[in-house]
Amino acid sequence: MKITFIYIAIAIAFSACLGLDNNLYTNDNSITEYKFDDYTGSKEIDLDESYDIPEEDIHLMPLTSHLDGDAVKIWAIYLGKIENIATDTIIMYCHGNADHMDNYWNRAKLLYHSGNEKGRYGLMMVDYRGYGLSEGDPIESGLIVDVDAALIWLKSNGLTDDRLVIYGYSLGSIPATAHAASPMSLKPSKLILENPIGSITTMAQDASTLSMPSTFFTDLETDNIETIKKVTQPLLWLAGEDDTFLYHLTHGKPIYDNHKGKFKDFEIIPKAVHNNLPKIMGYEAYAKKIGEFIRRNE
Repeated sequence: MKITFIYIAIAIAFSACLGLDNNLYTNDNSITEYKFDDYTGSKEIDLDESYDIPEEDIHLMPLTSHLDGDAVKIWAIYLGKIENIATDTIIMYCHGNADHMDNYWNRAKLLYHSGNEKGRYGLMMVDYRGYGLSEGDPIESGLIVDVDAALIWLKSNGLTDDRLVIYGYSLGSIPATAHAASPMSLKPSKLILENPIGSITTMAQDASTLSMPSTFFTDLETDNIETIKKVTQPLLWLAGEDDTFLYHLTHGKPIYDNHKGKFKDFEIIPKAVHNNLPKIMGYEAYAKKIGEFIRRNE
């Protein structure tokens, strides 16, 4: 009986986590164009027309991302006036694992309005390779260089380290934490993480309920719990208390605890799950929290 139980447990664990790589990237590359406000598919949150952005402040563009000698075309969007990048605070928003930028469009709009007045902050977002219209296939190291392609563009338009805030939501916590810990083209001045991935090992253990190495299930190497130790910039951690995909006590809290910078803050939102934290928190309260953190020490 004991041996049978062990086999059953391993089978359950294996079936739960064998597709961890695929579950990490639930991308959609079937679209032919971005719809943004006209998108009728899945959306993370809903906003009313008061959050609309003037058409002249919406800039969709292709960028070139380089990885191991290969170049792919990825797509990005910048919200704000390009001529103000040399003076504005800019949020580099690293979106989650689902679909493409249309899904996160309202999240980007909400962050764009998170200052004291509308349009106070510029915002940049990219579709990682394999997402939306971006070429290639999703890959862990690709997330980091794809975000860097956007940072290169921002730097070429006058952005400096002290005005860059990087925001990582879910999957986006991988490139966001990596760039804060080991800067490439720009060094973010602040880091915001919403429902972040602690580590692939933690994902495997949470999914299987067995303490088994992540290499049993996947060749992904993400370990934000360890990487955060290199981050000295201020950290804001936001978590949904009822998030069952990335449980805050096993993913976000160890990241927060391991951050050794001079300042960090957190907010755990009751009844919020993985993808509705801004809505449950309240859009105004969410924007206020983000804005206050960004403006701290300005």
